[in-house]
Amino acid sequence: MPKAQSTADTNEPPAAAEPGGASGKVQSLERAIVLLQATADSAPDGETAAGLAARCGLNRATAWRLLSTLEQYGLVERSPVTNRYTIGFTVARMASAAGFDGLIRRAHGTLRRVSEQTGETANLAVVQQLGLTYVDEVTPPVVLAAQWLGRHVPLHATSTGKALLAWLPEEEAKSLLSGPLEAYTDTTITDWTRLRADLEQTRERGYSVCVGEMERNLYGVSAPVPGGRGRPFAVVSIWGPQDRVPESRFSALGPLVRAAADEISQAAQTL
Repeated sequence: MPKAQSTADTNEPPAAAEPGGASGKVQSLERAIVLLQATADSAPDGETAAGLAARCGLNRATAWRLLSTLEQYGLVERSPVTNRYTIGFTVARMASAAGFDGLIRRAHGTLRRVSEQTGETANLAVVQQLGLTYVDEVTPPVVLAAQWLGRHVPLHATSTGKALLAWLPEEEAKSLLSGPLEAYTDTTITDWTRLRADLEQTRERGYSVCVGEMERNLYGVSAPVPGGRGRPFAVVSIWGPQDRVPESRFSALGPLVRAAADEISQAAQTL
């Protein structure tokens, strides 16, 4: 266990004096959480202790002590070369043990409304360490649709995957596309130069599109659910068979899926 520092060493008020009152908040814990969130937002490059202190409005010495404690527990990691902090393995291990019930509960109403409004399937995929996994889906009663729940998606061949890749740094996006890009249909983009151009168009319009790139008859649009510093933590999609979701509908469905993603982002802040 890390050795506790005395009040004299830390120049911080004793725990009993920390403001709490009716809220029950512990100031030092709040500061550590804010630092942890700022470290996550600094991905993938990380940030120095001084930079994190500035972001969080903390004294540098206070930030350094808190970061040292977080590092001892594996919640953050410090590069011995750059002295930049990144999220530690312990956070990844804790996240992998967590479910998505809270996010699904807050997002489901939005998916249901979008599905009713468009007459098509709406689903939600969450970002995980190696890509995306579908966790919720709403399908109109009269529509027979493929079930994607629990499935991982090929990032380059779906609007869902391209919505994630478009908002990641290029090198990080490339790292998620290990090996040659597989062709699933004759419209699948298998060349990185073409895919990069597609991702640039995605960022410009605010949503991605898929024209039968994973399954020949499935067309759709997707938008990222932005988290800290605009980094996606989930993706919302609207899709269906080509005869109901032709390219001519993309310009109407795109703004709808963007609005749904922003709505879910706002709802997720209360988790």
